[in-house]
Amino acid sequence: MNTTTAIGYEANLPITDPSSLVEREIAVPSPRAHDLLVEVKAVSVNPADVKLRAQASAKNFPEGFRVLGFDAAGVVKSVGSAVTLFEPGDEVFYAGTIDRPGTNQRLHLVDERIVGRKPATLSFAYAAALPLTSITAWEVLFDRFGLTSASSGTLLVVGATGGVGSVMVQLAEALLPKVSVIATASTPERAEYIRGLGAEYTVNHRGNLAAQVLDIAPQGVDWLFTAHSEHQLPLYAKIVRPFGQITAIDDGPRNVEPLKAKSITWHWELMFTRPVQQTPDMIAQHDLLDRVADLVDEGRLHTTVTRTLTPINAATLRQAHELVESERTVGKVVVADWEQ
Repeated sequence: MNTTTAIGYEANLPITDPSSLVEREIAVPSPRAHDLLVEVKAVSVNPADVKLRAQASAKNFPEGFRVLGFDAAGVVKSVGSAVTLFEPGDEVFYAGTIDRPGTNQRLHLVDERIVGRKPATLSFAYAAALPLTSITAWEVLFDRFGLTSASSGTLLVVGATGGVGSVMVQLAEALLPKVSVIATASTPERAEYIRGLGAEYTVNHRGNLAAQVLDIAPQGVDWLFTAHSEHQLPLYAKIVRPFGQITAIDDGPRNVEPLKAKSITWHWELMFTRPVQQTPDMIAQHDLLDRVADLVDEGRLHTTVTRTLTPINAATLRQAHELVESERTVGKVVVADWEQ
């Protein structure tokens, strides 16, 4: 039986507990027709990893062990019988899906239709920071909001210095020339960081956000993205224009009644919807990741890595989880290179 080293959890424990993430040898699962077997070179840690480790039971997974990890960059080792997009030796990056084993393993199976070519100008570590946040930001801007290069108006990015926000600001700068971006940042250093990525305006969400935003966009913003919507809808109703749109990526439930007076549209975004639901357009994630790789190689989109740890093992991943769990990180935390 083929096995691979994997890192995951058995019980929901504080990250300070050495048993919160553990290392195991697990069987390499049987490939599906569209699967790639990828030798993982680097991964990043997302809030989704932290949330699952802390809250989601591992009991329904083989031997009660759940492998975490979504973002990855690596090299294709072999391909399934129906694969047409890649071949062995190709360098790839992707975000995986929530209903299959995660990327924190040396050998990982992933459907080719949610995989993109790794940007040629980036190392594996720098590439691993981009997939999940790029897919999320892309789907918010172009699928949920339906923006095009001809769209004009004002976009407010709440939590702009986080992983998704820092990619969204760059995508807007690169592909939406008529859209002005207002980005929230809690310190002068964070404001400088996000202006460097293309935001025209910055506001401090720890202050009077409504007053600051309406001073820039007196009629209200056209589109608002948020990673932190809990208890915020009355505020958002004040700063979004009539018939405007909001997209959130955190979890509900939410009372959207404050939005009714202005007929404001509320969207949820979950980048796992396409692979989990096996939607007919699932390959759209492959296409957008290839487009992201093009933008990176053209110098129009930059990796959002701010911390790289090594090697890939349980102890280092616990350190990365602790950093992300602190909610004080800017950009992305990446873990690269397996122990030999």
